[in-house]
Amino acid sequence: MRRYLAMLPLALLAACSPAAPPPEQNPPKPQAAASAPDNPVLGSPQWYAWVDQRLHISDDHGPDRGSDEWNRAVQHKLGQEAPAATPGSPQWQQAVDALLRTRPAL
Repeated sequence: MRRYLAMLPLALLAACSPAAPPPEQNPPKPQAAASAPDNPVLGSPQWYAWVDQRLHISDDHGPDRGSDEWNRAVQHKLGQEAPAATPGSPQWQQAVDALLRTRPAL
């Protein structure tokens, strides 16, 4: 009987302990999305900077982000994956954003 009474605290402790740690509330983001800004406005300076960082378009001498020349450079870098929409248009920006969020950085 003493053996059972001595084991009772251990049994209660084991019953109250969780079997496994709780799952993470916020799982880590994939690497491609980690470098993306959370919700930049398409066409904003933050969005252009992110696209530029991903594709390495501008340097110290240009082209200026968002200019026709810059948009053509983005099209060229994307190659066959480039959106068919008019470069610089809202539809084009949305397509570029979606494409860059799903592919690894260059």
